[in-house]
Amino acid sequence: MALRVAFFGTPAFAVPTLEHLAHSPHAVVGVITQPDRPRGRGQQISEAPVKALAAALALPVLQPERLAREPFEASFTALRADIGVVAAYGRILPDWLLATPRLGLINVHASLLPRYRGASPVHRAVIGGDAETGVTIMRVVKALDAGPMLSRVRVAIGDDDTTTEVESMLARLGAELLMATLNDVEHGRAIATAQDETQVTYAPKLTKAEGLVDWRRPARDVHNLVRGLWPWPHASAFLDGTRFILHRSCLSARPVALPAGTILAASASEGLHVACGDGAIEILELQLEGKRVMTARDAMASRALTAGARFSSP
Repeated sequence: MALRVAFFGTPAFAVPTLEHLAHSPHAVVGVITQPDRPRGRGQQISEAPVKALAAALALPVLQPERLAREPFEASFTALRADIGVVAAYGRILPDWLLATPRLGLINVHASLLPRYRGASPVHRAVIGGDAETGVTIMRVVKALDAGPMLSRVRVAIGDDDTTTEVESMLARLGAELLMATLNDVEHGRAIATAQDETQVTYAPKLTKAEGLVDWRRPARDVHNLVRGLWPWPHASAFLDGTRFILHRSCLSARPVALPAGTILAASASEGLHVACGDGAIEILELQLEGKRVMTARDAMASRALTAGARFSSP
């Protein structure tokens, strides 16, 4: 018997899950997504990826400013959903909503719970240099990402993978895992496993301040910060008062005998290498604030990035 599904999601991570649901035997009776917000450099009001897909699929869309019982309860109840599926919706769901679908709500969370509960699990895994991550399908409860787990899948994180690459991989795997888990829930086969509260870690929202590179850190930590904060809010560093946004990097094999933050090499033939507290990184792509993204070699041609100059540390 097909289920009536209410889908909660907003960003690109949620798109594969909604696509899978829309092309499954189940009926997506409503898509609940965040209100349209200013986006991009021009801060123009635009639709989030989930709303755009819902419109393309001619699915009903609800965009409540608040999830209070008034006035949202009547609209949600009218969907007559058997179950709710959540994928990066971006808000805590209230008790009344959790109790409305007869089968409750389940969530597609981009980490191996109980590790990285919270808003930025993929970024935190990459910044932390984790060798693996995954997706957990869990029951939604009032406490943040604390519900019992129904299924999990693991995946390796490559040494140079960015948040975008890992998140894209997890979005696809999460959509596939959700469909299998939803079928288990539908037929009463799902087994819920409580999370180990002694192993809980959190992944708080990112801030721009976190992007300032401390060159005294080991090279691997700096590289992890660059790839973990891509595509937002980006790692950054200051040289002679000018802010550089660091887009891509890799570990460098150059020997280091100079203070952290010192440019070890800056030429078209050698590339742009910077000393860290332990080892060095090579910067592959960067951007002067307000300008276009450039390869390091293009940046050196347009500005005096010279060996011996030193980026500041906080």
